[in-house]
Amino acid sequence: MASSSGYEANKVCCNAHPDAVLIEDYRAGDQICSECGLVVGDRVIDVGSEWRTFSNEKNGVDPSRVGGPENPLLNGSDLSTMIGPGRGDASFDDFGISKYQNRRTMSSSDRALINAFKEINSMADRINLPKTIVDRANNLFKQVHDGKNLKGRANDAIASACLYIACRQEGVPRTFKEICAVSKISKKEIGRCFKLILKALETSVELITTGDFMSRFCSNLGLPIMVQRAATHIARKAVEMDIVAGRSPISVAAAAIYMASQASEDKRSQKEIGDIAGVADVTIRHSYKLMYPHAAKLFPDVFVFTTPIDQLPVM
Repeated sequence: MASSSGYEANKVCCNAHPDAVLIEDYRAGDQICSECGLVVGDRVIDVGSEWRTFSNEKNGVDPSRVGGPENPLLNGSDLSTMIGPGRGDASFDDFGISKYQNRRTMSSSDRALINAFKEINSMADRINLPKTIVDRANNLFKQVHDGKNLKGRANDAIASACLYIACRQEGVPRTFKEICAVSKISKKEIGRCFKLILKALETSVELITTGDFMSRFCSNLGLPIMVQRAATHIARKAVEMDIVAGRSPISVAAAAIYMASQASEDKRSQKEIGDIAGVADVTIRHSYKLMYPHAAKLFPDVFVFTTPIDQLPVM
């Protein structure tokens, strides 16, 4: 019934309508031509979970008789079979020991991978990161683990660094302090693993800019869009004018938010901004001192001042 087209080998299609879309009927296991209704395939395999149960017990026992989906990050351990606990006399010997026991089929390598994946997922949940970043971090950890490039480093530290790199590569960077806050590893150790992973995998990350953090910081501070746009403009102009040379983008962003908020009616203190940005008050002050003399050139033309520039705080 199935035929192969002349332009693509092993393609299941209708003889009369080779370009027609096939409809898959999983209940009957058929592939049907959408043009003429011809059954061109009758051995469709349903790759979903099988949820039938042959147990009379309804006390929350998993009704599935098959394992979970294949995980390409593991070395075949997801194909192992687990034997359920025995309930009858025939399941135990004279000494009360179960006759059928599960062998420890999972290797130490897969066990380390699973623990690391759980740690990455847990950290990502705490700072609301999407699954795409978790998947990228898992792949990075798998590459590092298989290459055995960071021997002697704790898996938790490697997992934290992989999550940091994944955030940078996906265009939603997080600071080291944010990763450190949801991890059990020090900022210094995460930074070391970060450099070692980039070198080992011969990969790179985009340089972070003030714009990468501005919308998130302003949102967490509850500032309106007008203040956010002003802060973004101030930070960009400060970098372009080379006013804040040597300052980290995070501290420049924090100082720009402080300047914009002080000129508006939604004022925020240095401590409030520092707690959100993860920088010290003195760091914000140093960047603000550099920017204050040029404040008139930094603000956008359309900004509506509640507090004039000459009345802004002087450090």
